[in-house]
Amino acid sequence: MNMQMKPGLWQQQTMKLAMTQELTQAITLLQYSAQELAAFLETKAVENPFIQLETPSLKALHKKERAQSGAKAADDKNWIEHIADSSYTITDYVQAQFQLKELSDKQKRILRFLLDNMDENGYMTINSEEAAALTGENKSEVQSVLDMIKWMEPAGIGSGSLQECLLLQVERRLDAPFLAETILRSHFIEFANKTWKPLAKKLGVELKDIQQAADFIRTLNPKPGASFGNGSSCYVQPDVAVTVSGETIEVHLYDDDLPKVIFEKEYFNELASHADKEVKRFIKEKEKDYQWLMRSLEQRQQTIQRVGLKIVEKQRRFFFDGPGSLQPLTMKDIAEELNIHESTVSRTVRGKYMQTPFGTYELKTFFPSGMAASSEEGETASSNQVKIRIQVLVSAEDKKKPLSDQAICSALLTEGMAVSRRTVAKYREQLNIPSSAKRKRYE
Repeated sequence: MNMQMKPGLWQQQTMKLAMTQELTQAITLLQYSAQELAAFLETKAVENPFIQLETPSLKALHKKERAQSGAKAADDKNWIEHIADSSYTITDYVQAQFQLKELSDKQKRILRFLLDNMDENGYMTINSEEAAALTGENKSEVQSVLDMIKWMEPAGIGSGSLQECLLLQVERRLDAPFLAETILRSHFIEFANKTWKPLAKKLGVELKDIQQAADFIRTLNPKPGASFGNGSSCYVQPDVAVTVSGETIEVHLYDDDLPKVIFEKEYFNELASHADKEVKRFIKEKEKDYQWLMRSLEQRQQTIQRVGLKIVEKQRRFFFDGPGSLQPLTMKDIAEELNIHESTVSRTVRGKYMQTPFGTYELKTFFPSGMAASSEEGETASSNQVKIRIQVLVSAEDKKKPLSDQAICSALLTEGMAVSRRTVAKYREQLNIPSSAKRKRYE
């Protein structure tokens, strides 16, 4: 009886892990831009001998999804619009540095996986424990490769948090004030919250010493990978295109510019006939990997299509009258109408673009958060206008006596923007502007 239970438990655990890997891949692919997805597919083709990529023709073709029927199909765009400059990403830079190191095949596999999970700012979006679970490798071996990444250039890459990113940079700087490392390592929350007076007392230093350390920390790079770009180029490749004919809007889903994934069936069948059990196990894993990939790609396209169509439906006037006619819309609104999670909408619009009669826009552009405040002319003020004014007011303030949220509120009122203090605080936080207490300088 016990012998019968053990295989059952083992099978259950394996299925749970497989589903986790498939779900993780689907989520990751959804948030990839077109360029990132193409790079990912190239990686998969290297890892899986049964996956072949067929490069699309230079001339872009359009797969049409109509919001309303009866529209004339758009002409194919000039193929030259779809040729990109080769660009050097942070991942490329780190990979090049590892060419100087001798790595085992296992370490190379771990490295590729970790770099696939490093974002454009150089941050690692997965920890060693999660990476070990998803790759099936030993946690200590994964951590060893992760530590190697953290000591590559630029300083701070591979970090899992802002605190670690800044600390890695301070550790390499001989000109760092003596307090900087102590504060980042052991008192980061107190420092970030700017409860400096009790911190100064605890450390036995003066406020000006903490201010000096803060000034140095501000010179560090919170996004060490951002200077390399994100695979960007001199053009923006739209994921969705919208054309207007009369009162009809037609939505085109771009996917023909992406490499076509082909399964090498003949090669698979040739190896499948091999008597070796290990070979059979290997090819079955790679076949499953291909199936997961195709399902993830299909889900990605379907989700982009659904979200794109819903955006067009909600912002219909934009496509006739231009940017000035954008209506208040939130990702939560779209999520509720499509019966999906708000985070799914967020991942869908990340790095995606829509070509319109008025130019090419990021999908997130179609989510301007409206506000209930009114100007003296009785017109609704846009949140973007208010945010711009908040930034200007804060940048011009006396840092020894920074403006409170109420003071900003009063200043906006004199400009015809009746905004509540709570709204000011919300917009200030969205702009990543600290509170007045945290902006205060001690000299």
